[in-house]
Amino acid sequence: MHAIVTAGGIPQPGEPLYEFTLGKSKALLDIAGKPMVQWVLDALSAASTVEGVVFMGLSPEAGLTCSKPMTFIPNQGEMLANVLNGIKKVLELVPQASHALIVSSDIPAITPESVDWVVNTALKTDDDIYYNVISRDVMEKRFPGSRRSFIRLKEVEVCGGDMNVVRTLTATGRDDLWKRIIDSRKSALKQASLLGFDLLFLLMLHQITIEQAERKVSRRIGLKGKVLRCPYAEVGMDVDKPHQLEIMRVDLAKRVRS
Repeated sequence: MHAIVTAGGIPQPGEPLYEFTLGKSKALLDIAGKPMVQWVLDALSAASTVEGVVFMGLSPEAGLTCSKPMTFIPNQGEMLANVLNGIKKVLELVPQASHALIVSSDIPAITPESVDWVVNTALKTDDDIYYNVISRDVMEKRFPGSRRSFIRLKEVEVCGGDMNVVRTLTATGRDDLWKRIIDSRKSALKQASLLGFDLLFLLMLHQITIEQAERKVSRRIGLKGKVLRCPYAEVGMDVDKPHQLEIMRVDLAKRVRS
């Protein structure tokens, strides 16, 4: 499977990481001696399930390396445009590609094992989109103090992961839907308009299981979705705030020393 790495984000004045980036790419933040996204590329390089990488948002001049064939595409301005153009490039490179792995540049702690788990688990079924969630106990055991946002379901509290699998043909044919999904990620009102207030109400009352939510959302948006209970906290440990950056610098410095 080809991986699409999204690295177009540039923090703006007033945003939490601006003082660390000062107008430069977030993906190039130094973590334990190398750019944050290089840690991501190192994991993809060593993952047996990754055949190649489409890199969205930076150029070869950034000096990033990967042992798999890597194609660079300039930043398209928005997350949706970066993802869709990345998928189109995957289909140019591998016309028969049925799915692609979407990987954020700000999850530097991922490992080859976690990448392979996500891909291999997705390939067990034939769905349109696979969304990883990590339970609170898994996340807080691995990264205490991460202060991730959790959704409380009937049987578990979960946060979202930033490495997911999508069917290529589904992604290229539903621009309006993907824009709504991406825009709604951090807004309860937008999520409600997308999923329906009945589902949001059930979530707020903690009266719905993962499997029930999966079925309801799939029907609502017209896609076959699959929620993966990921055992790897690293997939959900993104760097959005200064305290998360510090956690990653300490954690990956230990990895370097070991």
